Amino acid sequence: MNFELTEELQDIKKLARDFAVKEIQPTVDFDDKAHRFRRDLVKKMGDLGFFGCVVPEKYGGNEMGFLAITLIAEEIARVHSSMRLPFNMNALGPARTILKFGSEELKQKYIPGLVSADLLGAFAITEADTGSDVASMKTRAVLDGDHYVVNGSKMWISNAPVADMALLYAITEPGKGAKGMSAFVLDCKLPGVTVEAITEKLGTWSAPVGAMTFENVRLPKENLLGKEGDGFKICMSQLDDTRMGCAAGALGVAQACIDAVLQYSNERQQFGQPIGKFQMIQDMIAQMIVETEGARMLVYRAATLKDKDVPNTLETSMGKYSAAEAANKCADYAMKIYGSYGYSEEYPVARFYRDAKSYQIVEGTSNIQKIIISNDALGYRKANR
Repeated sequence: MNFELTEELQDIKKLARDFAVKEIQPTVDFDDKAHRFRRDLVKKMGDLGFFGCVVPEKYGGNEMGFLAITLIAEEIARVHSSMRLPFNMNALGPARTILKFGSEELKQKYIPGLVSADLLGAFAITEADTGSDVASMKTRAVLDGDHYVVNGSKMWISNAPVADMALLYAITEPGKGAKGMSAFVLDCKLPGVTVEAITEKLGTWSAPVGAMTFENVRLPKENLLGKEGDGFKICMSQLDDTRMGCAAGALGVAQACIDAVLQYSNERQQFGQPIGKFQMIQDMIAQMIVETEGARMLVYRAATLKDKDVPNTLETSMGKYSAAEAANKCADYAMKIYGSYGYSEEYPVARFYRDAKSYQIVEGTSNIQKIIISNDALGYRKANR
């Protein structure tokens, strides 16, 4: 096994790091505290080709692959976790899903704009009473001539307040459970679509989130992805891709915590010496580094399997779970090492602590990932079928 990044991937990683430090870092604290979404920075990332790694050149992409986009998203999240969201909202979610399941017309209409960030995307799965149990959603889409009429609501939808389009999952055949779900491409500006921003949340303050309501929204039937009843399959396929974006973001936050404590532990003096000289501090730092490096290997392995087009649901779940847990442990330990300074908003550790928690929740909670992993091991349900 070769654990070295190619020269091209090293260049991509450096490009992302340089962009994050030069373009995002100077205003990160102001943007975060102001809950300010930076569409201008998202557009710059689109211009650099960051969202085109998993898209063919035919639709404006560069085909650099999943490992490339993982490296980029990791470096962006290392500076500001909120700015990692567009990798899921544009590239790994809508663009990839339309590429796999959409008509040629839908591909031409939406993918180039998502890659360039002229369009901002989202995906609408979660409802007020529907989280991990995706098949229990209530939003309905009823075929009426040449259109589907959509009624219902979605909750906790990332990018909803700013999105131009979204993947929409709805029930087309009630009573059939997962087999009654279908997937659509939604123009968020259609009559009957209402969005209300959710501003009171623990972390990722610069990443907009909202509730979406649909009142007799008429969707052209050509906006159906796949065929009726394919929605659950499409949703699971999409989550396999967007979980990689989450895993990459978690790695970025974990690494940011390590960066912060290494500097602080050499600067902070107690009892006549740097606190890094104390074994309890060293113990926490060692754990942070080992668990982050272990998670990184799992995440990169999953990305590599995706680039080889090998079934990878199990490996993706392992990567997402391990990275999310590493990020939260690193944030917790960073807070302990910084002490009262970590509790202060004057230092970035408080932001890392807030932002890390979301990675245990979004795109399938840590418990969902453990169910996938353990069911595969026990032989109850093989993940890579």
